[in-house]
Amino acid sequence: MKPPVPHRRTPWVLASTTALAVFVAGLTFTAATGTAEAATVGAGSYTTDRVGPLPTGCGEMSTNPRQFATANAPAGPIPTNDWWSSLLWKKTNCSFSEPLHAHPLSYQAFTDGLGFSATSTPTISGTATGVGEFKYAYSEDFRVGVTALGVPIVKVDDWSDWTVSPYWSDGVRTMRATIGHGLPFSYFETSGGEANINPTGGSPTVWSNSGSTIGFTIKGHDYVAYAPTGASWSVSNGRITSNLAGKGYFSIALLPTTPTTEATVRAELAATYGQHAHAHITGTRVSYAYNQASGTVNTTYGFTTEAKQGTTTKTVVSLYPHQWKALTGSTPLTLTYPSARGRMKVLAGVSEFRTSMKYHGVLPELPAVGTGSGADLAQLKDQLAALRGNPMDARGGDTYWTGKGLGRAARIAEIADLVGDTETRTVALNAIRTTLNDWFTAAPGKTARIFYYDENWGTLIGYPASYGSDLELNDHHFHYGYFIAAAATLAKFDPSWARQDQYGGMVDLLIRDANNYSRSDTRFPYLRDFDIYAGHDWASGHGSFHAGNNQESSSEGMNFANALIQWGQATGNTAVRDAGVFIYTTQAAAIQEYWFDADDENFPEGFGHSTVGMVWGDGGAYATWFSAEPEMIQGINMLPVTGGHLYMGYNPDYNKVNYAELVRNNGGEPTVWRDILWQFLALGDPDAALSKLRANPGYTPEEGESRAHTFHWIRNLAALGQPDTSITANHPLATVFNRNGSRTYVASNITATPLTVTFSDGTSLTVAAGKTATKGAHTWSGGNANGGIDPTGSPSPDPSETSPSPDPSETSPSPDPSETSPSPDPSETSTPPSDSPTRYLLPAGGLAGAGTPSTVTVAGAGGANRDGTPHNPLVFTSTGLDMTYAGGQTTFDLFLDANQAVGNGVQARVSYDLTGDGTFDRVETYRYFATDPVPGYEHYTQNVGLLSSTGTLGNLSNGTVKVEVWSAIGVNPTTLGIGDQSFVKLPYA
Repeated sequence: MKPPVPHRRTPWVLASTTALAVFVAGLTFTAATGTAEAATVGAGSYTTDRVGPLPTGCGEMSTNPRQFATANAPAGPIPTNDWWSSLLWKKTNCSFSEPLHAHPLSYQAFTDGLGFSATSTPTISGTATGVGEFKYAYSEDFRVGVTALGVPIVKVDDWSDWTVSPYWSDGVRTMRATIGHGLPFSYFETSGGEANINPTGGSPTVWSNSGSTIGFTIKGHDYVAYAPTGASWSVSNGRITSNLAGKGYFSIALLPTTPTTEATVRAELAATYGQHAHAHITGTRVSYAYNQASGTVNTTYGFTTEAKQGTTTKTVVSLYPHQWKALTGSTPLTLTYPSARGRMKVLAGVSEFRTSMKYHGVLPELPAVGTGSGADLAQLKDQLAALRGNPMDARGGDTYWTGKGLGRAARIAEIADLVGDTETRTVALNAIRTTLNDWFTAAPGKTARIFYYDENWGTLIGYPASYGSDLELNDHHFHYGYFIAAAATLAKFDPSWARQDQYGGMVDLLIRDANNYSRSDTRFPYLRDFDIYAGHDWASGHGSFHAGNNQESSSEGMNFANALIQWGQATGNTAVRDAGVFIYTTQAAAIQEYWFDADDENFPEGFGHSTVGMVWGDGGAYATWFSAEPEMIQGINMLPVTGGHLYMGYNPDYNKVNYAELVRNNGGEPTVWRDILWQFLALGDPDAALSKLRANPGYTPEEGESRAHTFHWIRNLAALGQPDTSITANHPLATVFNRNGSRTYVASNITATPLTVTFSDGTSLTVAAGKTATKGAHTWSGGNANGGIDPTGSPSPDPSETSPSPDPSETSPSPDPSETSPSPDPSETSTPPSDSPTRYLLPAGGLAGAGTPSTVTVAGAGGANRDGTPHNPLVFTSTGLDMTYAGGQTTFDLFLDANQAVGNGVQARVSYDLTGDGTFDRVETYRYFATDPVPGYEHYTQNVGLLSSTGTLGNLSNGTVKVEVWSAIGVNPTTLGIGDQSFVKLPYA
């Protein structure tokens, strides 16, 4: 057996055929101390005081990340994860840049100018059954500069959606270049000397030099330089120079590959490109629209140009495979460029181009058509019940592993809801709510499980961070995608929690940090992690690997995109939803091309693999950051498996190819992450996957998985078949499956009103409120996404299902005075101030005016789960009250300190006996508050929300109010500050 390997990357170490070591010296950090400054966002908050490590680099990068931007550069936070970010984020090359892989060209900045590389033949290393990689590595052909130029630092003068303008100035000479994704042209503006092209890859072969245009070849790559009319080019000792007729601008184009190198063909291409050589690109901008009615995503890639000479404003661009396969309204030329992503096709004479892609829908979870009854339902419910004690099963306290736990709990909640297991659903939702509330609250003195906003970098960092999410700004979309997805599940069942004045604002900040969807929001860079032109995310951005940026887990990137769709739909935020649909649809196409190469067109011959574990700027690797095991190299692009990962089944035959390679490379069936790999296989061959699952009941679940979810997923795909991409729907949470020609139409309605979904083949499906429904081969309706939601949006579960009548021996003991509260002093409990609704918790168990400062101990829960069930509670009571109900709700502020204890959670219940007859007419049980292991008080307030409530409030006439406080979870005691600290404010005049 191969032992399970901890999942995720180890910074700077790549399990690949190339040994790569990067040394970062002199990095020191002193943890911040004192009280963190909290910025409130609704009921949540983040800190603006530094609590952990920050991004680092050359000079004063940690505090001044704009030091390598000129005064002309766009205002706001710097883009940190773009293909060119190493120009700004100088981490290991403190003067210039790392190689910049723009495709079809690569560049690198140096003291004397800009280097060009057009590597067209890949280097392949490794084996076809083990780790291996292909690289179109930076290999310089020439440098472009100004004669005698020598600068200490190259800065950035401008950027747009997929272009950048590096800038050189030595005080006498200047040069400004503009380069970009998909651009065969590079544009230059110079002053202080002659423009020069200095070959560094061998002597150039000049095949045309006429007037302002010169054509030359270096290392088999054809280039043309275009100077203004009236200028000429000179060649001396291989160096090409021009005074540019004093006009200070020129451009250079890489010509596409052709079957022939005849001079006439070159001349024709040079003339064609020359028509657009002086329409300098000054900016690029994407716009997208999700057409819900047709189920399409229409994207426009626009170019802004300046006519330096003549009137032509159109340009020449080259498209990646995911773009040209979806191109609409234009026909690409037959001309192509080789690249690390496959053939790029040329469009000439354009100011924009458009793509149209089908959006095939996502689901909160697969419908339970195969596990909705009989023995399979019994098995699933047993597996769900086994998860109640630990739905998150978090393996660590950082943002990544907390996120994994949240993702696990969200899957459990969704499945439990579908099959009517409200008890497990409630437990899972409570775990999500408690965890998110904790992370979304920056209490005084709190330094862990907290989000910090750094204004200089324009980023929100969660601490404890992991895998470079702080120092490198790695993986924010990976980590935060889990948080957002879990929040979307919670929002379905508790919409009040997701309001902007509650915790929805904090969720939105996480979204904007990883991929800010609003250009008007200057707190974060626009679409930080998503490379607009390349069509996929980048996990890191400083490029200190000589290979450009990289992204390993494309599927965790898709988890983020799906989370945006689910959250936007649950909260009615169409801007978030549409951003998610755009990223999801575009990236689904990119993954099929660049991670899976499903059409077998893009990976170079001789690579020997049907998939890569990592995509790099200059190629791809059958490898991961953390393991050389085939299960993990392939599985890292499959997890997590959710209803938003159906794109992995768009080419079902490929799933079987991918799995077969795994078995081949592994020398047999997988022994780790088997559940993940079987679930991927189920999207291509569900019967085989189900057979493997049933034959191996003792497998070890992957760290973010559960047996219940794996069985639910595979068993239901065995009934449904594979995703049917020939049909779309007019609803974002809808899709179609096809098994042997029989279709099942599926839609999920998470609203409170019925919904009718229409599919592109004319089929319509009516879905009841809070249900997932199917039609066709399987007709089924299940789930209750709004079950138990009272008008305030707080869950009010059926007591018979979620809050069973407690055993008196457990819930109503005669408390030990040493553990709870003594019998209240009548002077404090019977005669409180009659005119004050604010009641302090007093040492003798009363509720009255402020008393002597004191503390009392809330006993631990003894390791059991006491959620909703008082156990050895502290009791505080006020009697003989005559007060008029003023409307509103109970509020409170309890001062809690668990010291350094981990895993504690304190809960409160407030009960009202309106007439003093011994019967409580209104009982409010609040969700427990998870305390942190940092000494110092935290504030437990009503903002955690109601767990349950019974009865209604009214006027108090000789009434009684009772407050009970106990430990819902945890084995250690918690200190409660009373006397003049903790208080409850009654909703009475």
